[in-house]
Amino acid sequence: MTNHPHLTLSSIREALASGQSLEPLVRSWWDRIEERGDDAVWIFRPSLDELLASLPADPTLPLYGVPFAVKDNIDVAGWPTTAGCPAFSFTPAQDATVVARLRAAGAFPVGKTNLDQFATGLVGTRSPFGIPRCVFDDEFISGGSSSGSAVAVAAGLVVFALGTDTAGSGRIPAAFNGITGLKPTRGRLSTTGVVPACRSLDCVSLFAADAADAAFLLGVAEGRDAADPYSRKASPPAQWPAALRVGVPRPDQREFFGDSVSAALYDESIALAASLGATIVEIDFAPFSKAAQLLYSGPWVAERAVAVGDFIATRPAGLDPTVAIIIQGAGKWRARDAFTSAYELEALRRESEAAWQLVDVLLLPTAPSHYRVADVLADPLGLNSRLGTWTNFVNLLDLCAIAVPAGPVPGTPRSFGVTFMAQAWQDAPLAAVAGQFAARQPLSPPVPAESIAVAVAGAHLSGQPLHHQLVSRGARLLQETRTAPGYRLFSLPNTTPSKPGLVRTPGFSGPGIQVEVYALSPAAFGTFVAEIPAPMGIGTVELADGTSVKGFLCETFSLEGAEDITAFGGWRAWRAAVLAGKAG
Repeated sequence: MTNHPHLTLSSIREALASGQSLEPLVRSWWDRIEERGDDAVWIFRPSLDELLASLPADPTLPLYGVPFAVKDNIDVAGWPTTAGCPAFSFTPAQDATVVARLRAAGAFPVGKTNLDQFATGLVGTRSPFGIPRCVFDDEFISGGSSSGSAVAVAAGLVVFALGTDTAGSGRIPAAFNGITGLKPTRGRLSTTGVVPACRSLDCVSLFAADAADAAFLLGVAEGRDAADPYSRKASPPAQWPAALRVGVPRPDQREFFGDSVSAALYDESIALAASLGATIVEIDFAPFSKAAQLLYSGPWVAERAVAVGDFIATRPAGLDPTVAIIIQGAGKWRARDAFTSAYELEALRRESEAAWQLVDVLLLPTAPSHYRVADVLADPLGLNSRLGTWTNFVNLLDLCAIAVPAGPVPGTPRSFGVTFMAQAWQDAPLAAVAGQFAARQPLSPPVPAESIAVAVAGAHLSGQPLHHQLVSRGARLLQETRTAPGYRLFSLPNTTPSKPGLVRTPGFSGPGIQVEVYALSPAAFGTFVAEIPAPMGIGTVELADGTSVKGFLCETFSLEGAEDITAFGGWRAWRAAVLAGKAG
């Protein structure tokens, strides 16, 4: 089947900015979908006339003219929701909250996509509406449950697609189709208007061509929803160090079920991350692996029965037999099992905290292997279980994750993918790092817009005695530079550890004083300032480029007996001279 170049937010903006009108663009995208024919991607599409009538009118909206697809367990007003089962179909009167927010921003849905029935599966083969195939090789699975959504993006039919992710359904199909799959922190995107799989774990996910688009879309669609009891108010992300610490499992804990090619590609991905500036840290992956096993070998399966178990018990036409086996098996779990597993999960959560003391993100394979459709149909439960090896624990442990392509599978047209993971609410910096990895750029987390820049000139410089006060607060080095010329530097007497005093002197024209500028969150800045003893204080320091930041300044009363060391240009140069016996 024909695949087209990926559609991106920038390509849409460029086309519209060049003077193209939206309707001809929509017709060309419609033709792309028609050209692919019966690819099992779509469960429902409106007519072209209906689609054209639904286009946004305001070209100033941030997503004006952006086409997207919607997994068919997410409501679009007036369109049937089937969850992959024709007999389950109903027509909602309202959009799901996430769809409504995207429409309000100017995007428009073009159809509902295929899925593993009731979002139960990671394979993409469990649907009476057909089997969407991997865009690189139709002998291989697309992955599921968000199979149609991933293929719609990967084939260049839409800019982005909504999926859901309970056990990996927003990541596995992204990996198999060479695109980005973002699974946000639970509760960041509303699940109002989503047919539940495991309601306490479900997430709406985003598929896009790249991480930058996915992160932008998340920013548009997120927000607490009073109608969703699992919706949560977002917390600001922590500040990661510029030298990113990337966790990987110990070699003996890397499970690929005999797929040596995938194992080698993962090793190459780790080496690539290191070459891009990451510090690689091997961790004990056992708590994560044990949590992954809980999802389908524990009572969370019973939560699927809460959602659709009564309906499945009626044995409707079009019911997938594997899905029926899984959900009907929920009856064996008792209330005491639920509590026992909940206790075990909390114990594993506590164990996993040890890893997060050592690393900022995890870098894992998205899947241990990629299977042919025929093999999955022959062993639907066994191979599906394998696919969750690196994904099943994420929602249970309240992590966010983003899957990105890592490179081609040698000798094939297919793609190998990895997933970056972090603790809850780190979605934005995580997406930035994953995007840098995919683009082969140095790994460096972004500085949050609300950060406060602080210049340090002495004992807080890197390698100096008080630098730990910055590191412990997640400070990130922004630049090494100099102050404007009008500053003097003094070596203060009777200070421990030895400290300089930076003093602004109007009319003075010196060499400028060497400083390091760090970014701190507002909360970290507050606790940092609280530790500053007299005669130091925080004021405003002008830099050599004319910009101003917060920084250490010294009260002038303390300069009695101090030595003017301005001529050395900075504290390090002065200390080096002292050690060499040439000063002090």
